[in-house]
Amino acid sequence: MAENLTAILSQKKNINWFPGHMAKAIRQVKEKIKLVDLILEVRDARVALTSGNRFLDEIIANKPKLIVLNKSNLAEPENIQIWKTWFKNQNQSFVFINALNQKSIKAISSEARKMMQQKWDRYIKKQIKPPPLRMMIVGVPNTGKSTLINRLTKRNAAKTGDRPGVTQAQEWIVLGKDLELLDTPGIMPSKIDTKEQGLWLCAIHAIKDEIVGKVEVATFLLEYLLKKNSGYLQKKYQIDFTSGLLIDEYVHSIGERLNFLKSKGEIDFVKTCDQLLFDFRKGLLGPCSFELPPEKRK
Repeated sequence: MAENLTAILSQKKNINWFPGHMAKAIRQVKEKIKLVDLILEVRDARVALTSGNRFLDEIIANKPKLIVLNKSNLAEPENIQIWKTWFKNQNQSFVFINALNQKSIKAISSEARKMMQQKWDRYIKKQIKPPPLRMMIVGVPNTGKSTLINRLTKRNAAKTGDRPGVTQAQEWIVLGKDLELLDTPGIMPSKIDTKEQGLWLCAIHAIKDEIVGKVEVATFLLEYLLKKNSGYLQKKYQIDFTSGLLIDEYVHSIGERLNFLKSKGEIDFVKTCDQLLFDFRKGLLGPCSFELPPEKRK
């Protein structure tokens, strides 16, 4: 089954996923952009650039943008530091957060208010009460937008789910007396530049598993983690990953260790791949970062 991945990677076609409701969402963003003061773009800290959407930049134009890099608890700390330096050099406002940590997300409202202070000061100078800060939250699917909103509001204001495409409509959400937020569905870029970037997005579940297939994504992920020589794999599955086996043989060994057997005693390869993806997405295979800033890539 690992040969399927080799075939995909050898093709010149890239992995793209842009269903019709995303085109509709982009039109809605264009219509509502004039109503907001600030854009919150939620990304996955493990894919700090590719999980962004450069096509949205064309829409938001000159609106201030705060990049919120979520799931920082799943990224490699040294990689986060590299990206912090890069974003500072780009003069781009950003925060790294873990939306599951209430203390972590306070940095968002703090940074947003700081970015809008100059505008608010103009109202105060004229002795006018500043209007609420209206923000629009955007991002590719499954970066944690809905979880973030629920943490900001401290209630279940938005649907959440461990699959892309949960939010299907735009909705205003009141965060406090001076903050309002417009939620939007997750929007993929209409074009992903490379197959590798597409597989990164598959691994973090921004692209639905059935688009490429769980076997292909899991075998890519396992190969990537083996190249990083992550000790978390051996700790999790209690298997010697230094024996020089092929990727599908390692998957077979994991399935054997987990006792994932079919009725005839064969290893259930698909179920094993499904478990690999589940363990990775829950952070059980250790911190992992896929991407470096452009000038640091080999």
